[in-house]
Amino acid sequence: MSGGRSTGPALDGRSVLITGGGSGIGEACARKFAGLGAKVTVADVDVDAAARVAADTGGTAWHVDLSETRALDALSLDIDILINNAGIQHINPIQDFDPETFRLVHRLMVESPFLLIRAALPGMYERGFGRIINISSVHGLRASAFKSAYVSAKHALEGLSKVAALEGGPHGVTSNCINPAYVRTALVEAQIADQARLHSIPEDEVVRSVMLTESAVKRLVEPGEVASLAAWLAGADAGMVTGASYTMDGGWSSR
Repeated sequence: MSGGRSTGPALDGRSVLITGGGSGIGEACARKFAGLGAKVTVADVDVDAAARVAADTGGTAWHVDLSETRALDALSLDIDILINNAGIQHINPIQDFDPETFRLVHRLMVESPFLLIRAALPGMYERGFGRIINISSVHGLRASAFKSAYVSAKHALEGLSKVAALEGGPHGVTSNCINPAYVRTALVEAQIADQARLHSIPEDEVVRSVMLTESAVKRLVEPGEVASLAAWLAGADAGMVTGASYTMDGGWSSR
């Protein structure tokens, strides 16, 4: 008879909602968490992507446009783990930045996480357990030119996460941020042409000369690396980890 911990799935029986779960970091989280025994809900504006990942992970698809925030005002969520991952990027100097695009970024990346946390906390408090994992960015800790909406939204998410940590702690709920540098996702790939235009360099130089210039480790972050950290934060060993921001930026924020 062997001692020690159970060798069963670490998140067996837990329910997790992952926004932007149809691709990139969200998809990697869905697959990781399903593999650990969690019941996954994949939320995405792309109905086909949500359905595909949900089918692959034995989960449930939720087709939703989280930028339509007023529709979330009365939402109630019965979940153990919330991963706020959905996001968009738009690059332009402040004087040329479209005001409605700025508002859109903040609705999706600040208002929506607030409303989802708000919807999930009562059930988490009742059960005495909850994990809020906010996929922030190194841009939640550092700024870059031409990203006023994204940088300010991620900084706001950092503050929201810390408030949720302070309020949730007495109820067994933790709240943390993960702060990766550029991750190998469609969102990052879409930035390459914009960065090339703004910096007047060829697209094939963008990753080396712009995206990796601040990192000591000269490669993109893989989605699975972010998912692995998220899984640890959701597990039993991270019960005393809250209000933190975990960098995964190859040393960028060490500067």
